[in-house]
Amino acid sequence: MVGLTLLNALAAAQQAPPTLESVLAKMDEAAAHFQSAQANFVFQQYQRVVDETDTQKGTVYYRKVGKQIEMMADFKEPDRKFVLYKEGKLEVYQPKIEQVMQYSTANNRDQVESFLVLGFGGSGQDLKRSFEVTYQGEETIDNVPSAKLQLIPKNEKTRANFPQIILWIGLSNGISVQQKLIQTQGDYRLAQYSAIHLNGKIGGDVFSLKTTGKTRFVSPGG
Repeated sequence: MVGLTLLNALAAAQQAPPTLESVLAKMDEAAAHFQSAQANFVFQQYQRVVDETDTQKGTVYYRKVGKQIEMMADFKEPDRKFVLYKEGKLEVYQPKIEQVMQYSTANNRDQVESFLVLGFGGSGQDLKRSFEVTYQGEETIDNVPSAKLQLIPKNEKTRANFPQIILWIGLSNGISVQQKLIQTQGDYRLAQYSAIHLNGKIGGDVFSLKTTGKTRFVSPGG
């Protein structure tokens, strides 16, 4: 009888609907074991004024180096572009025009990284530190049962650009499957992730730009 009671209790616990705290705990668990991630992405940027949506597709890579997170986004459609975040620097390489734009994040590194690890290696507790988080129920995204979270940035400058963010977290792995960054005037960027692979081996050369001798490096403001 005792064994049956324990099995029934375990089954009930497994069927219990997710809550904000259970979702954040799942993210904490994922963050504790996070070493790397690779996923295909589709980014859709909607502009309300002209009622148009621009779509970009590619592959994104993350890896943990010590306590730091590095990210490389390889945009394959419609135009090739690489976005690298490494050692506190953001670089955007456009091979077509042989140019790398370099941005220092020294003055707002915490804000940049809070977006960088949004659902990919960031813990639930980190999320609560940067955002007011509200649980909005369950949704299935591309056949993945997910928890829908509403995020309101605590930082005023961030909130001025993105007053609201919707994050969908996979219930099985604590990793983001979809993000919607809502901007002012009704614009938004929807990011959808698929073919997510966690903690696999990713070569270090992935996190470097393959520039040429003709590439120009430009920093805003000189």
